[in-house]
Amino acid sequence: MDIKNAQLNVDEWIKNHGVRYFNELTNMAQLTEEVGEVARIIARRYGEQSEKESDKDKDLGEELADVVFVVLCLANQTGIDLQEAFDKKMEKKTKRDHDRHHNNEKLK
Repeated sequence: MDIKNAQLNVDEWIKNHGVRYFNELTNMAQLTEEVGEVARIIARRYGEQSEKESDKDKDLGEELADVVFVVLCLANQTGIDLQEAFDKKMEKKTKRDHDRHHNNEKLK
C-alpha cells in the first residue's frame, strides 16, 4: 500500500471506528508515547540495556505501525499529502546525499 492509500485507509477507519480524530496536540502526545515504546524495545533488545521479562513479548513491528498510524492521522487532519511530501523529501535527499555517505570515512 502506498502512503496516499494508507492515509485514505486511516481516514476511513477513523470515520467507521473512531468518533473523530483526536486533536493535533493529543495526537502529538500519542506520537511521542508510541516513539517512546519503540525506543524502549530498541534500547533493550538491540542496545546495552537488559530486556525485562515483561518487554520480551513486545512486537517492534506493531509499535512501528502505531507510529505510522499516528503520523498518518496528523497528516490527514492538517491537510498534508504525505505521499507528495515523502516523494519530495526522497528527491531532495537523493540530490543532497548522493555522494555524501559514500565519502564518509566513518561509514567505511
